[in-house]
Parts: sequence; C-alpha cells; structure tokens
Amino acid sequence: MKSLMVGGTTSSAGKTLLTMAICRILAKKGYDVAPFKAQNMSLNSFVTKKGKEIAIAQAMQAFAAGIEPDERMNPVLLKPKGNFVSQLVVLGEAVGDFDSRDYYRKIPELKKVVEDAYNSLAEEYEIVVIEGAGGMAEINLYERDLANIHIARHAKPAIIIVSDIDRGGVFASLYGTYALLPEDIRRLVVGFVINRLRGSEEFLFDGIRRLEALCNVPVLGIIPFLDSEFPSEDSLNIEEWNGSGLVGIVRLPRISNFTDFEPLRGIARFLDLKERADCEVLIIPGSKDTIADLKALKDSPLFDYIKRIAGEKPIIGICGGYQMMGRELIDCGVEHGMLRVKGLGLLEAETKFEQYKKRTVQVRKRVTGDAEILRKIRGETVWGYEIHKGVTTSNRPVFEDDGCQSEDGMCWGTYLHGLFWNENMMKALGDYLGLKLEPRDNFDFLAFEVEKRLKLSDLLSKISVG
Repeated sequence: MKSLMVGGTTSSAGKTLLTMAICRILAKKGYDVAPFKAQNMSLNSFVTKKGKEIAIAQAMQAFAAGIEPDERMNPVLLKPKGNFVSQLVVLGEAVGDFDSRDYYRKIPELKKVVEDAYNSLAEEYEIVVIEGAGGMAEINLYERDLANIHIARHAKPAIIIVSDIDRGGVFASLYGTYALLPEDIRRLVVGFVINRLRGSEEFLFDGIRRLEALCNVPVLGIIPFLDSEFPSEDSLNIEEWNGSGLVGIVRLPRISNFTDFEPLRGIARFLDLKERADCEVLIIPGSKDTIADLKALKDSPLFDYIKRIAGEKPIIGICGGYQMMGRELIDCGVEHGMLRVKGLGLLEAETKFEQYKKRTVQVRKRVTGDAEILRKIRGETVWGYEIHKGVTTSNRPVFEDDGCQSEDGMCWGTYLHGLFWNENMMKALGDYLGLKLEPRDNFDFLAFEVEKRLKLSDLLSKISVG
C-alpha cells in the first residue's frame, strides 16, 4: 500500500482541498507525491503542457505537489452538456458525447484505463494521493463507481473519509457512509476528518468519542472553515462567491471554466440572466454550448444591459464569451446542425464550427492590443491555455494572433483561459478599478492550516512508502 485516498460523505465535502493540502505537506517533507482522481465530472478544466485536458482540480493538486500536471492524474473526465449528455475525455482527449446509458456501457474498458493510469503513477511516485468523487457510499453505483469503489479495490489505499460539518449532520454522514461501504473497502478506512468547523471543537468531543466507539475508527482531524480562493469543481460553488460586484460575470446556463475568475472572488459576483446588473467591468465567460447560451443571453434582461453599456464600460469575452461577442457564429453540423446565428455584434469577428475536435494547448502570448485595461500591459507577455471548438477570424487581435477588440477598445475577447492568474493582468485590472490586485499562492497557507490539525503521522504509518 503506497497510496492514500480522500473519500467524502457528499460532494463539496472538502476532498479536493484536503487532497491538495496533503500533496503540499508531503512534498515539503521530501516525498515524491502525485494526485489522482479516476473520474471527475466538471466543466472546469486545464490543459497540460502536452495539450491534454484534465480537470483543473487535479492540475492544482499537481502544482501543490510541485510537479507538472499530466493526463494520468485524471484519466476520465466528464463535461456535462445537459439532458443527461456529457462530453467524455479519456487520457486528455475528447472522444465524443455520451448519454448516461452509453457511458455506463463503456465502464468496463474505462476501468482498464483507470488502472493503467494509476499503476503508471504508482511506479513513478512514492505516494499517490487519490481523491474520491461525490459520496463514497452510493450503493446504487458500486459496480460502476470508478472514482471510489473501483480504484479503492485496485489500489487498496489507506482511506480517510471527510465530511462538511457546515452542512449539518456530520456524525450521521460519517457513520452512514462507513456503514454502507462494502466490507472490503470498509477495512481500508483508517480515519475520519471533520471539515469546515466554524465554532469551538470542544462541543464535538462527546460526538467524536461515540462515533469512534461505533466504528472503531479515529477522527484524525478537525479542520476549521478556511476562506480559500482555489478553483472550484462545479457550478454549485458559485453560490459561495460574495464579492463586491465591481466585476460582473454573466452566469450562463452552461457556464464552463468559471475558475478563470477565482482570483477576482473579492471583487466579482455572478450575474443571473434575469437581473438588471450594475458593474464596472462585465465578463462573458466560457460555455459548453456557445450557441445555446447565446440564445439564452439574447432572451434575457441582461442582454439589454450589455447593449446599453457597450462603449461606456469594458466588456470582456473569454472563449465562448468571445465567440458570442462577434458578428456571426456558423455551425457546420458540429453541435446544432447547419446553422448561422447572429452574435452580439460587439466585435468584428466570425466563428465557424467545422469539426468536433477541440484545440487544447498551453500558450504564452505578447499583449499586442491597446483595448481598455490591456493597454496598461501592452508589449508584456501573458500565459494561458485554450480549450475550444471553432475557429474565429478577426481584424483586430489583442494577443498576437488571438482575440479581437472593438474600434474604441471598450470591448475585447480572447480564447485564453487562465488570463487573470497572470500578475500583470491583475495589476492592469486593479489600476483600472483603482485597486491593488494580484494573484495569491495559497498552497502553503492551506498546508500549514491542515497540518496543524491533521494527525499526519498516523496516516503515514498506514502507507508503505518505497
């Protein structure tokens, strides 16, 4: 056994951040450590240096471990498109759209993919930290549960189960999850973690003693509520944003890669399509279905607001948002059949969808445009990554050959995800808003807070390293 698994009682229990913290702690102790999540379902993704697409959570966990992300760390990624259909990404490559029944038929072959990816990492690294998905005890899914039951049976890791006390019912959740696990998996559980405590630990002690007596499993840590700015797994986390609203981000029905804006949490909020907004900078984010979300935006009150502020306040489009801001979108049968759709008309750009295959690549580009905000860093370099279908032609690019700006410079768009993770981009936005903004690296803070409260030596004693 050379792996540790962080399972959970529910989605958003804190598995991702705890895995990230453990990766950082172990790396600082001198271990060669890698993260792993057999199957993730998320619209927030990242492109590796090899041009492979994985969930952004595993990319951040890799960075926490001090290593480059690669496709083995998230061999199966599902990107929901609605109506029970998801795009399936296997080892970093999109292989098609599948409804749930068709996907379940692929589980046998995907099990082998997951096993091979894990085995490869386990041969290369001293410790693999596995993140589970959702709740571990989904008894209706055991035979096809790649991310929990299958990988646990294959890797036989030391398992800790984390639960979010902020949601209530923490003891019932931990006990119920443990009790419902198959016997062979239950034997692998070495501890529980209580996460996101806002009050005093002493009020939990009686409950902890009773839980430990019932399960004969120790509580290894009580983690307080930590105000982190790490990328979120899914759109449920949008509800946790409570920024000032200086920056408004359009909450598209099929929003994707909204993690682009995590560095803006303190000053940004998501704008519902039904509301009449008021912000200093408006961002139209990426979408899993650009044409469908464009229609939804046009049919909403927010569309009138966008038309009204165009030319007065900066409007920025990222990826799908950039495509929407153009003159026209032409689907050549890729998503919606043969279709021509008028864009928002804010940019002299046209997008054609001619093939299913996506462009996935990391890039460094020089800022060549002089649009509002960008003119502050013209000539400098920014880093980002592209994940998109469609090819856009424009006459006023802003990052070398990428993007477009309006004649007055108040509207601009780009395919670059991760733009606001650049220090110079944050400084330029801050200068425009009259604020001091800069990306923050919270890995060490997170690791410090978790290590203080987690009995890590007890965990390491359960893992055979080397």
